[in-house]
Amino acid sequence: MSSKAYSARSVNLIQLSSLLKDRDRQDLWVGVDVGKMEVQVVLNWAADDFERPWKVVNPAQVGLLVEQFKQLALGRKLVVAMEPSGTYGDVLRQACTDAGIEVQRVSPKAAHDYAEVFDGVPSQHDGKDATVIAELARLGKSVPWSWKVVPQVEQEIEYEVDKMDASRRLQQMWCGRIEGRLARHWPELLRELKLTSPTLLKLLVEHGSPAALAEDGGAAVKLANWSHKNLSEERIAGIIQGARESVGVRPTATDRLRLSEYAHSASDARAQVKAAQKRLLELSAKVKVIQSLAGAVGNATACVLFVYLGDPSDYHCAAAYVKAMGLNLAERSSGMYKGRLKLSKRGSSAVRYWMYLAALRLVKKTSPVRPWYLKKRHRDGEEAGKALVGIMRRLALALYHVGALGEEFDAARLFPGQRKSFKSKCAAAMTTQKGD
Repeated sequence: MSSKAYSARSVNLIQLSSLLKDRDRQDLWVGVDVGKMEVQVVLNWAADDFERPWKVVNPAQVGLLVEQFKQLALGRKLVVAMEPSGTYGDVLRQACTDAGIEVQRVSPKAAHDYAEVFDGVPSQHDGKDATVIAELARLGKSVPWSWKVVPQVEQEIEYEVDKMDASRRLQQMWCGRIEGRLARHWPELLRELKLTSPTLLKLLVEHGSPAALAEDGGAAVKLANWSHKNLSEERIAGIIQGARESVGVRPTATDRLRLSEYAHSASDARAQVKAAQKRLLELSAKVKVIQSLAGAVGNATACVLFVYLGDPSDYHCAAAYVKAMGLNLAERSSGMYKGRLKLSKRGSSAVRYWMYLAALRLVKKTSPVRPWYLKKRHRDGEEAGKALVGIMRRLALALYHVGALGEEFDAARLFPGQRKSFKSKCAAAMTTQKGD
C-alpha cells in the first residue's frame, strides 16, 4: 500500500460527491476505530478498494459523521463496523442505530490477528485498525451490534454488580492499609482475628490501639457482642492479653486516628457489599439464567457472570465461555515464562476474582472437590494457586453446561476420577492383545 494510505483527513473536508462518483448502488462497509478523543473511519468498497481515513472529533463531530453515513446509505447497503472499545463508542453506536444505519461488531482478537495478514506488517495504528475492521466486516467476520436498551431489571442488576465490585475493591484497599499499620503497631491482633473480620474492624474503630483496648474494662463484653458470641472466652482473653503485652511500635495520637478511620472506611465498604448482594438476591429471583448458575457458584457470582459475560447459551461451546472469562491457557512468547502456558486473562478481572471465591468455597471440608484439591496442592509443594486455577477452569466448563444446556450442577463431576496415563493405557492395551 502507499506510504500515505493511512494519512487521515478531517471529516469536515470530505466531499461525498467525489467519493460517490461511478459508485451507484455499490455496497459499502465502513470500519471505525474509536478512541477517547478521536474516531478514525475508513470506507471499503471492495477488495483493495479503500478510501483514506477520516478524522472525527469524539464526540463533537459524531452528529456530522452520522449525517455523512445517511447520505452514503442512500440507494446502497451500508454497514458500520466497530470494535467493543469500552464506553467510548457508545455515542456513535446509538446515533447510528437511531439513524437506521446497520452497526456490526468485530472481535478485537480477530482484528489483532488479521493485522499482519492484511498488509504484511504486524504493527497497528488507528488508520490501519479502521481499515482492518472494514475488511473483516466485508468478509463476514462481524456480528450485528445495534444499540439496545436492556430491560429495567437487567439495568438494576448491572448497577448493583458494579457497586458491589467497586465496594469490594475499596474494602480490599483499606484492609491492605490496615494490615500494614497493624504489623507495625499491633502485630498480635493479626494472629487472633482475620483482617476482614467485622469484629476486628469494630475494635479498631472504637479503640485504634492496643493500649486503649487494654485500658477498657468492658472490652471483653464488647468483643463478645461484636462477634455475636462466636468468639470463645479464651480467644477474647487472648486478644486482650495480647493488647496488654503488645511489642508493637507505640502509636501516636495520629496513628490511632489513622487506624480508626481506615477501619471505619473498610467497614462502610463491607456494608455496601452486603447491601448490594442483598439487593441482587431480590432482583435476580426471576432471572432464569442467574438462578441456574447460582446453584453452582452463589447468587453474587452468578450475577457478576451474567453482567460481564451474558447468557452462556449465547456461546457456541463451553471452551468459548471459558475463553471469555480469560481462563483459557495461552503460550507466552517472551519474558521469563517464554514457551510456558499461562492464563490468557482476557476480559474483566472481576469475573476471575468472583470465580476464585467460588473455587475457594468448593474446597471446604464437606466438598467432593476437596480430595482432588489436597492431592494437587501436595504435588505442587503445598502451593494452592495452581489447584485453585484448575478448579476454576473445570467450574467454568460446568457452568456452561448448567446455564446453556440446563444440566444439574454436581461438584463431584468436576473431578470424577483419576485419568490413566498414556503409558498405562498402552500397557493395558498390549496386555489385552497378548491375551487374545
